[in-house]
Amino acid sequence: MILIPILAVLIGVIIGLLMHHPFTGNLGQYLAVGCLAGLDTVCGGIRSGYEGKFHTDIFVSGFITNLVIAISMAWLGDRIYIDLYQAVALVLGWRIFTNLSLIRRSILNQWRDARERRRQEELAKQSRASSANLGDPASN
Repeated sequence: MILIPILAVLIGVIIGLLMHHPFTGNLGQYLAVGCLAGLDTVCGGIRSGYEGKFHTDIFVSGFITNLVIAISMAWLGDRIYIDLYQAVALVLGWRIFTNLSLIRRSILNQWRDARERRRQEELAKQSRASSANLGDPASN
């Protein structure tokens, strides 16, 4: 299930690379805010995947909702002459960094747990081998 957010990012990057037209002005701001909203959702999806809580319906509805809210706030800011897209970018950037730090922490914890499990298995194997040697009359 964690592949869905990763595939969504790859598809978006490919579409972005295929487009050769730069977006300027308000359209560029809306697109930038929309990309940040999408990236935030993808990072949240990856995070929930590592936590074992990923659900496709929540991911898709969150993706659409984040896009609509972010672009609507940027549009509203244009109408009332306040740069709300900057506030949206700040909040989404904060969430992206938070999610990335939690993803990093989850990966490091999994790696640390696996390393500790291997160490415990080695200790148990050594303990079994030494107790087998103590009980073997041929070794005395």
